[in-house]
Amino acid sequence: MLTKAPHLFDDATGVAAGDSRWSGHTSDNYWAFVGPFGGVTAATMLRGILEHPQRSGDPLALTVNFCAPIAQGPFDLDVRLIKANRSTQHWSVELTQGGAEAATFATAVFAVRRPSWSHQPAQPPKAPPFEAARPYPKGGLAMSWVRQYDFRFVEGEPQFAGAPHAAPASAFSKLWIGDHKPRKIDVLSLMSMSDAFFGRIFHVRNEFVPFGTVSLTTYFHADADDLAAENISQVLAVADAKIFHKSFGDQSGELWSPTGRLLATTTQIAYFKA
Repeated sequence: MLTKAPHLFDDATGVAAGDSRWSGHTSDNYWAFVGPFGGVTAATMLRGILEHPQRSGDPLALTVNFCAPIAQGPFDLDVRLIKANRSTQHWSVELTQGGAEAATFATAVFAVRRPSWSHQPAQPPKAPPFEAARPYPKGGLAMSWVRQYDFRFVEGEPQFAGAPHAAPASAFSKLWIGDHKPRKIDVLSLMSMSDAFFGRIFHVRNEFVPFGTVSLTTYFHADADDLAAENISQVLAVADAKIFHKSFGDQSGELWSPTGRLLATTTQIAYFKA
């Protein structure tokens, strides 16, 4: 009997339980400039909570602070339940390597969502269907994580092959994002995709500059049952920035289902050298 091969994303975010800590391993398939892609690191830390025997409910918020570079190879995860009540759980996760101080530190809130009054004032962005949008050519991009996603820009497609802009361009992008090998969207892929926007400064300057996320927060507006009902493998995403100043810049984003449901929102602060 043939078995279905695991998806590269699930391999990259896999964790194993130990006596007192969980463990994982970086993936060459999701590598960025000088370390693992931050979205996959965040998803791995989130998986450590999802698979913890004390976990209850679904992710509501996750904040990840990238404290130091993560080296290629194994790492440990210290997953701790800090506080719990009837509706919510508060967690912390520390990623360390070789017993050193935390390279990455995360806090998460999980919640048991109950039926309630619902209202979505936000309006979904207008875009052609995923199938009608042109895949973004990634041949000139050396980062392996980029090749694991199918990007289809509707607005704000970067043109890195050209000369740097003489004046700052728009930081706004609208695009479809899916896994290169299709995978059903769940909270782990939402977490990773919330960091899958190219750095806004790359768009504004039309060039690569030294860049790295310092702190990332993602809010989840759908639980596992909601995502199962959506049954999708792509999200429509928008990203923008408000300021670049003294080596740091912000970035915000939204992830929408094809049916117009807001699935997640995200914001981050990033370092740049330009």
